[in-house]
Amino acid sequence: MLWIGMSGWQYADWRDRLYAGVPQKRWLERYWQSFCTVELNASFYRLPKRETFETWRERTPPDAVFTVKASRYLTHIKRLREPEEPVARFVGVASALGDRLGPVLIQLPPDFKADPGGLEQTMALFPADWRLAVEPRHESWWNDEVRAVLASRNAAMVWADRHEKPVTPLWRTADWGYVRFHEGCATWPAYRPAAMTAWAKRLQDEYDDADVFVYFNNDPTGAAVRDSAVLAKKAARIGLAHTRADIPETA
Repeated sequence: MLWIGMSGWQYADWRDRLYAGVPQKRWLERYWQSFCTVELNASFYRLPKRETFETWRERTPPDAVFTVKASRYLTHIKRLREPEEPVARFVGVASALGDRLGPVLIQLPPDFKADPGGLEQTMALFPADWRLAVEPRHESWWNDEVRAVLASRNAAMVWADRHEKPVTPLWRTADWGYVRFHEGCATWPAYRPAAMTAWAKRLQDEYDDADVFVYFNNDPTGAAVRDSAVLAKKAARIGLAHTRADIPETA
């Protein structure tokens, strides 16, 4: 099952597309009419209060799934050193989502060289039943030790795409998957339909019926909104099940 969503929902570029005629205070509710999942990036810059997560849970439908990005304090400032306090604080607030909580995204800085021990220590601090997705961005992480650390925790190696090609190894380290689309090769930053066809087939071949969380991060000009609908159509064409991506024709 492809869980298709966006990296956030508060984008002015979507005002005349996904949110036409909808006041900004109701954008969250409108978002869930089109999607079942969202990747929450705001938590990376400033971790919301527990009450905020509780409010989001109350305002969303029962099938809503929030992926929450780990705080940059843990990943970019501490660089996984002394992770106990930042992980505990994160877990303490994000757990307020209850059954709406999906994976946790741990994105590492592009200049952060491999530290499999630090990663293993950090992941061990999260509840054992939480899904963790890790996005390393320095090539030193592409080694067997890192792959084994991820597999030991059933943590997904993020498959990141930029310019319509993977920029990370296509390792399957878990019984579920995670993909992030950053930038395509059509009119910037959109993806060409052919790229979505290729990705749908790749995910079907590798994951079949397993859960794969797919998020579009190319939000300028509303490209992410349009591309998500294209991916859903390509997936349906080859019989790959997916969550809703119901986009208005005007988008």
